[in-house]
Order: sequence, then C-alpha cells, then structure tokens
Amino acid sequence: MEWLIVVILLALLGLAGWLLKLANKCESLKLGQAAPDFELTDQHGNTQRLGDFRGKWLVLYFYPKDDTPGCTRQACAFRDNFEKLKTLDAEVVGVSVDTVSSHDRFAGKFGLTFALLADTTAETAARYCSLLNVGIVKFAKRNTFLIDPLGNIVKVYWSAQASQNAGEIVSDLKRLKHLTHVEA
Repeated sequence: MEWLIVVILLALLGLAGWLLKLANKCESLKLGQAAPDFELTDQHGNTQRLGDFRGKWLVLYFYPKDDTPGCTRQACAFRDNFEKLKTLDAEVVGVSVDTVSSHDRFAGKFGLTFALLADTTAETAARYCSLLNVGIVKFAKRNTFLIDPLGNIVKVYWSAQASQNAGEIVSDLKRLKHLTHVEA
C-alpha cells in the first residue's frame, strides 16, 4: 500500500512539473518581434509607456512581489548594476502586480532609483507571458525581457535567477552593443 502512495505522489509531481513547463511556454512572443505596448503607473505616480524608452535599450523585468527575499535580491542587483547599465544606454524597469504605494515603500526601503510599474490588472504581465494566475491570486513570474532601441524583443530570460539576472544582462548588452558596432 505504501508503494502505491509513493507512485501516486511521484506521478502528481511529474504532472505538476509538466504543467509548470507548459505554463512557462509562450507561443505569442518571439525574438525580434515588437514588444507588447504598456501604459502603467510607477512608484512616483507617473505614467510610463513602452514608447517612452525608444532610442534606448530597455530591461523590462517582471517579479512576483515587493519586499520578498528573491525580489529584493533581484532589485538590489539591478540597483547595484544601474550605472553599468546606464553606460550601456539601458533603462531598467521592474513590473509586478503590486500597487503604486507598495512600489513606493519598496523602492524607498532599498534605494531603488529605477521605475517600478504597478500592473494591478495583470494585463501587461499576461501580454508578456509573465502571469501566474492561481485562482483569485495573481503574481508576475520572474521573467526579464531585453528590448532594443527600436522596441523589439532581442532576448528573454525565462524564470530569471534573482541573483544573476542583472549581471547576465550587463554581459549580454556589452556583447550585443559590440555586435551592432561591428555590423555598422
């Protein structure tokens, strides 16, 4: 009887893993395509749109929840790499389904100087295949999109690692900028 319980549990774990992989697969976003537009409010109450970042690289990162360990680690890594990203002509923008006031507290607590956008309807996260919808509770998945100065998605970091994401982007931006200079 115990073996039957073990077999059932293993089957359920396998099914859960398969469903999670399926949930992370997004057929509607392709590299090279125009990034989905957004219009969201930041922690200062300002409206920000995708078009506001034309002419610059945009690091658009989605994260689950303000002031949680992984999200704090990721945000602080972007803060610590902010000047490097600026020298690479990149802007950083974080997005979660938290409120403007939650973003304001989070940014203030950790000295975050980049925009945190409140996607309270979760529509932007859904358009970027970055929404985890668990019944009435919704969270943004930890996915990051590198968008070029023309507004096209050039790289996606699905299930980004909180502690490594900012460093990966700095390296990738250096490589991409070098390639565009070589081609020009």
